This record gives sequence, C-alpha cells and structure tokens, in this order.
Amino acid sequence: MDETTIQISGLSKSYAGKKVIDNISLTVSSGEVYGLLGANGAGKSTTIECILGTRKADAGKIRILGLDPHKDRKPIFEQVGVQFQESNYPDKIRVKELCEETACLYRQPAEYEPLLSRFGLAEKKNAFVTELSGGQKQKLFIILALIADPKVVFLDELTTGLDTKARRNVWKSLLELKEQGLTIFLSSHIMDEVEMLCDRISILRDSRFVFTGTVQEAMEQSCCEKFEDAYLWFTGEEADDE
Repeated sequence: MDETTIQISGLSKSYAGKKVIDNISLTVSSGEVYGLLGANGAGKSTTIECILGTRKADAGKIRILGLDPHKDRKPIFEQVGVQFQESNYPDKIRVKELCEETACLYRQPAEYEPLLSRFGLAEKKNAFVTELSGGQKQKLFIILALIADPKVVFLDELTTGLDTKARRNVWKSLLELKEQGLTIFLSSHIMDEVEMLCDRISILRDSRFVFTGTVQEAMEQSCCEKFEDAYLWFTGEEADDE
C-alpha cells in the first residue's frame, strides 16, 4: 500500500468574505508527482501556502508526512523543500555561498555540488546570483529546494524562463528523483510539462476542484484529443479564443 505523504480534507480560505478555495480535498502518495492547475487567480498559490502552513486556512485538515504544518513546523521544515516562483536574495552573494547558507539550515542536507552539476550550474558556482539569467536562477531555486534532501518538494511554475532543452533536462532530473521516492507537488501552466511529469492532477475553478485524476482521464471526460484543450474546457477558458 502506498504511503500517504500529503492529505488535505475540507480546506477552505476566504479573503474579505470571498471564497478563494472552498472545501477542497486531495491525497498524494509517496513518489507521486501531483499537479495543481488552474487559471491565474484560481487559488493555486493560496492552496499551496495553506498546505505549507505559511497561510492559515479558515477550515480543513492538513497533514504532510503525517504532521500538522502549524504544530509541527520544525520537523516538517527538515523534510520538505519549497521552490517559489519569485525569490529575493542579496545582490552580492555567490551561488555557492547561497547553497552553503541554505545547507546550514538543515541537520542532514544533500551535497549541493552534485545538484549544481545535475542541473547544469556547476560552472556558475562562483558567480553572483544577480549575474545568472532568468532560467539559471530558476534552476538555482530548484536546487535550493532540494538541498534539504526532502521527502516532499513543492515546485511553483518550476520551468518558467527555461528554454526547451533546459526544461527537458530539468524534467529528466525530477523524474530520476521521483524514482528514488521523492514526492513532488507542482503548479504549472505548461501543459506538456504536466503531461510529462504528473501522475495525477487537480484543476481549480471558482474555488473548487472541477477535475481530479490523470491527464488521460481529463481528455476522456472532456472529449478532447489534446490535454491543453481539455484543460481549457475544464477551466472555461476555451470561450476566450472564440
């Protein structure tokens, strides 16, 4: 039986009386890649923040590795990696210095130099972070999330800014880590990325999940031959193109 790493039930959050997420539930197993999809403003970031405990939900039960993200922050911090789409660091800090500082936060961190090599940044380890291209920064943020040697990693728009070759190299590395048992929870707007990586997905619309299942099941339920068309059908965005 698969070990459950993330379990959410009845999760709800409102801002100024408006429901952003309303009574959503999901379960993610060990070694699974789970995709959270939805249009801009659908509530993806709020959902992830509530799961991680960086934002307090109005209602619902959340467990990561069996732990409560509010009551058990330290043990969760030791086992969970997070890559945010936008991160700010001091101007005059080098790549290796940032990796070393991040490693110091954990009792048993992963070696960062193999990660730099895996993601094609080994030759940039002495460069200032500000000298990196947008795509290189994005790969660095993924590396920083993996330095924790986590059991679960949250990735927000992980390949934004990467060219096609770099994107596929990142996918390959993540699939290798999945085979080693890493659980990956990601949000993405790149449909071929979702098709390549995700075992299951959930699609948010109007604060609720309108679909949960596999990419193939999404195409079958929407009667679409392409997953991108199925996604637009579920989110109601297809009408915008007419």
